[in-house]
This record gives sequence, C-alpha cells and structure tokens, in this order.
Amino acid sequence: VPFLSTLILTLLLFFLALFPGAFNCCTKMSGEIPKGILRRVKGFEIQTADGLCHLEAVILYIEGRKFCVSPRIRKLKKWMKKNKHKIPRKKPHGRKHRRTKIIKKKEKKQ
Repeated sequence: VPFLSTLILTLLLFFLALFPGAFNCCTKMSGEIPKGILRRVKGFEIQTADGLCHLEAVILYIEGRKFCVSPRIRKLKKWMKKNKHKIPRKKPHGRKHRRTKIIKKKEKKQ
C-alpha cells in the first residue's frame, strides 16, 4: 500500500510539472459584466478552448481575484480593443509558450 500511494503521488507531481495551468482553467463563466468592474481590472488573459482548458473565456484579474467572463460580451470586446496597450495581458499557461521563448532566446545568441 505505501508503494501504491507513493506511485500515485509521484504521478500527480509529474502531471503538475508538465501541465502547470491544468488546474487554473475557468470551468464556468459569467454572461454579463457588472457596472464598474472593467475600471478595476489589473490584467486579463484569454483562455482558449484548445489544450488543457475546454472553455473559451476571458479571465479578468481584479485585486488578486479572477473573474471568468464570456469573450462574446460586446462591452468586453470594446473595452479590450480600447485598453489592449494600457492593461497588461498576462501570458497564457502551458509548455507551448515556454518552448517558443526558449527557441527565440537561442536564435538571439547565434
């Protein structure tokens, strides 16, 4: 039994190392945005339905919390277009993006 629990723990840690954003996905989202919430946004991230997360959403970061909202909200689309350079966009999670950065760094060194 101790061997089995050690094996399960090892596999879980291995999974978390490979897919760090796996448990950071939005599983449900709001179809509307309350008044005044967009003024308090410190950053945002676009979650796509491919890869680890199975739901398209925009994650708004406000005072240390995150809110998942539908990317189809017209007010949100207009706000994102207007503020794309003012509000920092957080980098998406996943190995694909890290690999891209590593390749770019190697190209610069040569």
